[in-house]
Amino acid sequence: MTKISCGFASIHDLYGKRIKMLTVKNVLESKDKPFNTISSNTLVIDALNLLNSVNLSYLVVMDGDEYKGVFSERDYSRNVILKGRASNSTKVDEVMTRDLPVVNFSDTVEQCMYLMNSHKTRYLLAYDENENFAGIITIHDLLRQVINNRELVFDSSVARQLIDNDESGRIY
Repeated sequence: MTKISCGFASIHDLYGKRIKMLTVKNVLESKDKPFNTISSNTLVIDALNLLNSVNLSYLVVMDGDEYKGVFSERDYSRNVILKGRASNSTKVDEVMTRDLPVVNFSDTVEQCMYLMNSHKTRYLLAYDENENFAGIITIHDLLRQVINNRELVFDSSVARQLIDNDESGRIY
């Protein structure tokens, strides 16, 4: 795959036609600037209230300009409730997710989908060309891109293989 400067990865379809595929940079440019940030020493109860007020499933944990992790509803259920911790005395730092897969601006939406699937996660950390934290790519971001830009997300040869796959005789 050849990278070109406009932020799209360039590939060729079955007929040799050049196709631009959406990248992490394109996804981040289509999103609003992050407003769902919280510091690592915040109490979980306050983080839950913020989650509720911004109507999102995750918060980006930042200490100043430094990325620390992600606090999500899943972190709350698995690391607070199921472990018998109290929301009013547990800090976000104690229960947040730290080890998410990393993508950079030139990675494609298709690559992001494979990475999410292989790591069984709903979030990816995105870094820019200078290796600065640039944002979070969510499964919802990718699904929006797939719906709105099907032809720019999937390599046509991969799509053709999926379409042409003979499933006769299989029971699901």
